[in-house]
Amino acid sequence: LIILHFWWLLQADCPTTVHGLQSIFQEQEMTETVHDTEGHGYLATFIGKNGRLVILRVTALGLLTIDLQCCEGDNIVQVENLLNTLEEKLRSLLHGNIKRVKRLPALTRGAAVDRYWPTADGRLVEYDIDRVVYDEDSAYQNIKIMHSRQFGNILILNGDVNLAESDLPYTQAIMGRGKENYAGKEVLILGGGDGGILAEAVKLNVYIDQMVIDGCRTHMRKACGSVLDNLKGECYQVLVEDCVPVLKKYVEEGKTFDYVINDLTAVPISTAPEEDSTWEFLQLILDLSIKVLRPTGKYFTQGNSANLTETLALYEEQLGRLSCPVDFSKEVVCVPSYMELWVFYTIWKK
Repeated sequence: LIILHFWWLLQADCPTTVHGLQSIFQEQEMTETVHDTEGHGYLATFIGKNGRLVILRVTALGLLTIDLQCCEGDNIVQVENLLNTLEEKLRSLLHGNIKRVKRLPALTRGAAVDRYWPTADGRLVEYDIDRVVYDEDSAYQNIKIMHSRQFGNILILNGDVNLAESDLPYTQAIMGRGKENYAGKEVLILGGGDGGILAEAVKLNVYIDQMVIDGCRTHMRKACGSVLDNLKGECYQVLVEDCVPVLKKYVEEGKTFDYVINDLTAVPISTAPEEDSTWEFLQLILDLSIKVLRPTGKYFTQGNSANLTETLALYEEQLGRLSCPVDFSKEVVCVPSYMELWVFYTIWKK
């Protein structure tokens, strides 16, 4: 799908402009169908013998768009020539009344490798992904690891970009940006199946999806190193269990930690009813984590995109409803593979 749009001044002659373009499509032996827009501008489709489809739309506000769809194996040179001809014709017809011209890069639908993934704030990003290196469904989620020429292997869980081998800034941010001394400390990590935090920390317990471990152990070694080769080392233990009952058990036993690092999930984007359970889970994890935190301890977690200010404000309201009063600070970090600024929180008991 190739998109070309023109935005012209309102005094431009729409019928003359459309008629001028029709001659080009006729030369391409494309069949025209005009659609009734009930007074909302002009809309026509043109279908060629080679499977090409062009959608021509003109709005009352002076926006003209041309969407050209072609099949795999189509002659790209011919397609580019058609677009160039259309653009030249429009510039001639509109006599300099053009405010803006934009041709977007081609979008590829139905490719063997999906290159398009949304950001948290709703923008569509095209990654330079060239192959899928791992794709499995666990009992909890779909797990993909895809190779990017720019970012290395990227872990994607249920369609959500989690971590790439290039994303050391994420790991550093969720561990305090090098300001903490973990030597000899007890650290509890919730989530973190990619092994990035585990590779950086000293003494920890982790709760993750076994299949995430399996995939990352093989395909994310630049992030996790060799720490996932064994689930127990001299100074760490990986527990593949539901973290909630384990946290409750620690609370009952009075076990505490110097640091709790929550890498389970980002703050929910909306407060719609379908997100209620996620907010409840988030509050439960927060409350239990603060209870197992030592008086001088710190709780680290990710927030969400820096653009989601309302969502982050709601999360900060949640911090005021915990069973124990807390203070917090936040830091905005650029995570390479996210292609957006990301907010991280440090929380401690008052």
